[in-house]
Amino acid sequence: MNKEKALELINASLREGAELRAIVARDCSQMIAEAARLIIQCLQSGGKLLFFGNGGSAADAQHLAAEFVGRFVRERIGLPAIALTTDSSILTAVGNDYGFDQIFARQIQALARPGDVAVGISTSGNSPNVLEGVKAARKAEAKTIGLSGKDGGVLAEEVDIAITIASKSTARIQECHIAVGHLLCELAEEGLCKG
Repeated sequence: MNKEKALELINASLREGAELRAIVARDCSQMIAEAARLIIQCLQSGGKLLFFGNGGSAADAQHLAAEFVGRFVRERIGLPAIALTTDSSILTAVGNDYGFDQIFARQIQALARPGDVAVGISTSGNSPNVLEGVKAARKAEAKTIGLSGKDGGVLAEEVDIAITIASKSTARIQECHIAVGHLLCELAEEGLCKG
């Protein structure tokens, strides 16, 4: 690829991402604020956050759990958050014994308690294992947040709070998911660490 073509691609991708973030600001700000309130209530009550997703969304789950346990902006105590995508022994054992669709549900059955918050991430909104995880969270009386894309898929219908990135581009959806996740971290820190 020549330099001009590369620059054209870079500028087009960055413009597309910026335009989509403006749409997210317009269409999703209310849901992001509601999700942050739910997370703050959970953490103030002694609950924990459970993040899960596939592929790039698995990496997002790990990234966001790390921001809560470590820190985002403020120096503070660690906040209880777990990425259900990180334990290869659990993932392979459950996948082998119960099927790949159950890898998150089984962990949620073991770990979720009433008042916890489960955050399922799926660019399509239709990942079977994410949907099964959400079902398990509801059975455990945990609250649920879904980060999805396109039209929200089934995930948007199954969660307490749905944040849907209205794009067909997986890359752009994932970029917005991490931006939304960062906002949830920032809002939670502001809400929990006033003064």
